[in-house]
Amino acid sequence: MTTTTDSATASSGRDRPPLVTRPLLLRFVSLLGSAIGFNLLLSAVPLYAQESGGEHAAGLATGALMLATVIGELATPSLTARFGYRPVLAAGLVLLGAPTLVLVWTGGMAAVLAVCLLRGLGFAVALVAGGALTAALIPAERRGEGLALIGVVAGVPALFGLPLGVWLSQHVGWSWVFAIGAAAPLAAVASVPALPDRTRAAGPTVGLRQGLRSGALLRPALAFAATALAAGIMVTFLPLAVPSAAVVAVALVVQPAATVLTRWLAGRYGDRRGPAGLVLPALLAAVAGVLLLASTGSAVAVVAGAAVFGAGFGVAQNATLALMYTRVPPAGYGTVTALWNVAYDGGMGIGAVAFGAVASRTGYPWAFVLTAVVMLAALAPAWRDRRGGRGSGG
Repeated sequence: MTTTTDSATASSGRDRPPLVTRPLLLRFVSLLGSAIGFNLLLSAVPLYAQESGGEHAAGLATGALMLATVIGELATPSLTARFGYRPVLAAGLVLLGAPTLVLVWTGGMAAVLAVCLLRGLGFAVALVAGGALTAALIPAERRGEGLALIGVVAGVPALFGLPLGVWLSQHVGWSWVFAIGAAAPLAAVASVPALPDRTRAAGPTVGLRQGLRSGALLRPALAFAATALAAGIMVTFLPLAVPSAAVVAVALVVQPAATVLTRWLAGRYGDRRGPAGLVLPALLAAVAGVLLLASTGSAVAVVAGAAVFGAGFGVAQNATLALMYTRVPPAGYGTVTALWNVAYDGGMGIGAVAFGAVASRTGYPWAFVLTAVVMLAALAPAWRDRRGGRGSGG
């Protein structure tokens, strides 16, 4: 695997190339289209499924969506290597949007599950192909800052799309929700032909199997998965674990706000000093935040825990992804994007399922403590990466 030293991305601050270029602005169009289409329906479709199929239908709908997403993330690097970024990105946007229109005319659980499977595949394909293309459009000297900017652009639809989809379903009807959710990614397809296609970038292609055998990529991915595991737990179980709804509401606002802020700061710092040294502090901050959340009866501890965890999670998001990109040639960006997103989605899903089983036996406070202990297992790979070792070292 062709690699660079991790510190090579650190910039002296002189002669920095422009970050926001015309190709990147065009990429924002497809990014917003996929983010709106995905998040607007993320909470709305399970609610619709529950109305159509009964008590367990909501979980089946979300499970089908996430299963297809992980499968799509693993398959996309080989697709981009064969067909290029633009065709694959366009196909992902179409798969994310078009199947949703089926729900305008028909319901029933079979239709809902089929739509969720296709939408999950489409979102994964658009996410990985688009993410790899985005990384190629960001100057290496400003990669951390650029990834933070991408996180903000994608984060706004996530912040507003979830409640908006449910609100629209109750006030204007399901047909409008599905039509808008389909229209956003389908309209964004028009921006794809104007994007550059960087599949033939310098350097050998890094396949998924090769990426899975590379300690240089797996170490940051595992460290990030540990923080994502806690993120899935917090979003799913904090409303159940904390008796005060007001405290939960504040915590669930503080956490993403801290994540966005620290992701931006980590990007700027990483561009100057390199991202490797940020992974270990990010993991320790996330662990500290989870330990604070164990005091579920204390409003101060819960809000502080959400803030500290959010800060660590934001730094981990930026530092691990930037670090993984520095360790492959541009032709390997698709594999990095896939591995990182699998760590994200897989960590969140496994965390939520396992925490529920543990909490039913230990109670929520001890379950949070045990989560922090499990997260500490990622200290070993994070410690090894703290000085930014070379590329593919095992």
